[in-house]
Amino acid sequence: MTKIKNILFIMTDQLRWDYLSCYGHPHLHTPNIDKLAQKGVRFDRAYVQSPVCGPSRASYYTGRTVFSHGATWNGVPISVDELGIDDYLKPAGIATALVGKTHQSIDPIGMARLGIDPESTIGMHIREPGFTAFERDDGLHPDKGLKKRGGKLRYNDWLRSHGYEGENPWGDYANAAEGEDGEVLSAWHLRHSNLPARVKEEHSETAYMTMRTKEFITQIGDKPWLCHLSFIKPHWPYIAPAPYHDMYGPESFLPLNRDQCEKSDPHPVYEAFMQQQVGEIFSRQGVRDTVLPGYMGLIKQIDDRLGELFDWLEEQGKADETMIIFTSDHGDYMGDHWLGEKELFHDCSARVPLIIYDPRPEADSTRGTACDALVEAIDLLPTFIEAMGAPDADHRLEGRSLMPLLRGEKPEDWRTEAFSEIDYAFYTAREALGLSASDARAYMLRGERWKYVHFKGFPPQLFDMQNDPNELRDLGRHPDYQDVRTQMMEKLLDRLIERKNRVTYTDEQVYESRRGENNSGVLIGVW
Repeated sequence: MTKIKNILFIMTDQLRWDYLSCYGHPHLHTPNIDKLAQKGVRFDRAYVQSPVCGPSRASYYTGRTVFSHGATWNGVPISVDELGIDDYLKPAGIATALVGKTHQSIDPIGMARLGIDPESTIGMHIREPGFTAFERDDGLHPDKGLKKRGGKLRYNDWLRSHGYEGENPWGDYANAAEGEDGEVLSAWHLRHSNLPARVKEEHSETAYMTMRTKEFITQIGDKPWLCHLSFIKPHWPYIAPAPYHDMYGPESFLPLNRDQCEKSDPHPVYEAFMQQQVGEIFSRQGVRDTVLPGYMGLIKQIDDRLGELFDWLEEQGKADETMIIFTSDHGDYMGDHWLGEKELFHDCSARVPLIIYDPRPEADSTRGTACDALVEAIDLLPTFIEAMGAPDADHRLEGRSLMPLLRGEKPEDWRTEAFSEIDYAFYTAREALGLSASDARAYMLRGERWKYVHFKGFPPQLFDMQNDPNELRDLGRHPDYQDVRTQMMEKLLDRLIERKNRVTYTDEQVYESRRGENNSGVLIGVW
């Protein structure tokens, strides 16, 4: 295949797979994302390596599982010796840029050990990881956190230039509403989620990041690039600017997916998560109905702004030379299964939308199709490498290129299970269970029929995705399914031991070493 010149890698934050009309939402119409799916391939069974922002994104950026890269939760840094997207694409002459969120943290111990200044070019390269930070903004700027970081935020400077006053317009305008007496109502409080943000739509975070993406593409000119447009929304604080704040009401909400049977003798870890504050709040009557208008409005706004961006790419003559990827870092329970946030492995949390548009003629046969192969977040980086003609790195990367699927091929050796994992040491659920920080681990394997979840120190969970697609009945302790659990545990063990650990030596070097052994002068077992 001919090489792709550019890649626009779009990621949303906390977007459920089923909150797009191309994935079946009956009321939330997303025509621009739908159009992308009509031009490309919609992957219907895509899973993240971990249903939490930081570790999920680290896997997208490194092509490796959470166990392998080590960034197990938000704030846990990737090691300085891990490679990112830029490290793989730079040898092919491709510039990479970040616009938006990565939720990655610096490795201060590793940098100090190597004498690397975190603010140096190398230090900034490592902390992103590997991107050139054209506009780094993780979108979480409460007053205390902003002051701790020195108060610096480019988006705030831009807002002030448009008349929004104060130390933190992000908190006081973009993520706040206004009360009847002019008081500021923070969107950190879920009760304000259905009110309009105090910022104009054209000055919101979504509009700003779209604008900055255009500016990068304009500045880079005719050089090949990969731009990671990483939207901050629809992640909390859930609040949308007018007119998006009240486009959706109860008649447009999906039904709640939960059942009282889930509370009858629940799995201990699941029960501990249900009892966390966010789970209890989202289980209350009326909370979801207040939050959903803001959440859905933010998604609609993203779709509208993407339509603007896609039209602009056409006008600039970039559309036919740019591969476009649309996905999310994880989903959102939004009250389903008596939970809020993400973290566990139900499909509303660990399954994500994934759409890929490849403009090359070789992908014509799959345009507008849906693919039901089990794919993972770690498959994107190998796809980028193959599409852009960069050197392969199979000895490091744990995912597989999706290019065969984009061409309509059906590899016989494609995976039969998708894998995800979580380190839940940072949650009150771990404390409630009395676990040490090293013991709060869980692993998911989602096969054609069964979804199996292994919790260290606890019984497993098991869901029959064929007969119980809503995942309401846990068969993890049911005596009739012991054989299924044993088979899934064996498959999980196989997946765990398949992870790559010889990352500094390629397979070809191994073969060359064997070929040259007799000429080395080192003789073993010779008589």
